[in-house]
Amino acid sequence: MSMPYYVSPEQVMKDRADYARKGIARGRALVGAIYADGVAIVAENPSNTLRKVSEIYDRIAFGGVGRYNEFDQLRVAGVRAADLKGYQYSRHDVDARSLANNYAQILGQIFTHEMKPMEIEILVAEVGRTGMPEQLFHILYDGTVMDEKRFSVLGGDADAITGRMNSTWTAGASLKATLSTVTAALGGPERSLKAEDLEVALLTRLNGRRCFQRLTDEQVALLLLAEPAAESTATDESGLESGSPTESGDTSESTEAAEPTPSSGPVELAGDEHSDSPPISEADPI
Repeated sequence: MSMPYYVSPEQVMKDRADYARKGIARGRALVGAIYADGVAIVAENPSNTLRKVSEIYDRIAFGGVGRYNEFDQLRVAGVRAADLKGYQYSRHDVDARSLANNYAQILGQIFTHEMKPMEIEILVAEVGRTGMPEQLFHILYDGTVMDEKRFSVLGGDADAITGRMNSTWTAGASLKATLSTVTAALGGPERSLKAEDLEVALLTRLNGRRCFQRLTDEQVALLLLAEPAAESTATDESGLESGSPTESGDTSESTEAAEPTPSSGPVELAGDEHSDSPPISEADPI
C-alpha cells in the first residue's frame, strides 16, 4: 500500500513560480516607455497577425508576453469590463488602476488555486489627461502589481534590457529618441532590430479621444532612420497628424459581458466575435 506524500506549501509555490518564469522567459520582450506626448509600447514581434499590444479603451492599452492564448483571454476580458463600466457609469470612470487590480486578482487566484499558473506577464498603460501623469502597471503571473514611473520591461532577458534602459532612457524625450532607445535596449549590443521585427503602438494625446495608435512598419522605419524634426512643427515626429484615425484592427468589444471577477478556475469567456486575432492552439510563448 502506497503512503501519501507531503509537499510543503512553500515548495508548491516555488515550483509554480519557476514553471511560470521559464515559460515567460521563452517569449520575446516588450517595453512600455513614457515619452513627451504619451506612452510608447514596443515589442519584439515579427508576426503580422498575432498582436502583443492592443487597445483596451479610449486612453488605455494592453501588452502581454508569454503564452498567447492566455494573455489574449485577459485582453478580451479587459475590453469587455472597460466597455461595460464606461456604458453603465461614465467614460471617465474607466481607468488603468482598477483594471490592473482586476487582472491581479484573477492571476493571483489562478496561481494560488490551480495546478498550472498562467505563463504570462501583462502591462496596462494609460495616458494621462491634461495635467495628469501617465500610468504603467506591470502585473506578474502571480498577481503582483508594480507601478512603474518611467518604463516597464516584460518577458525574456528583462534584467539585461532594464539595465540598458536605465543607462540610456531620458525623461521627456521625443517619440523618435524614445523609440531608438527602446529598440537598442531590446536588441542589445549583438543584434540590430529592424522595423519588421517590431510591433509598435502609441498612447498619444495627439490622437483625439481614442489615444491608441498602431504604427506601420514604414512609420517605424522612418522614425528609426529620419533626422529629428524641428521642434516648432505641429505634428509629432512620425508625421502623424493629431487627428489620425486609430487602426481598425483593435476595435472595442461588445458591452454585453460582465466585468471579470476572481475565480479559482481558468477565465471563462464567451466567443470573441470582434477579436482581431485568429484562433491559436497551445503554441510556444511570444
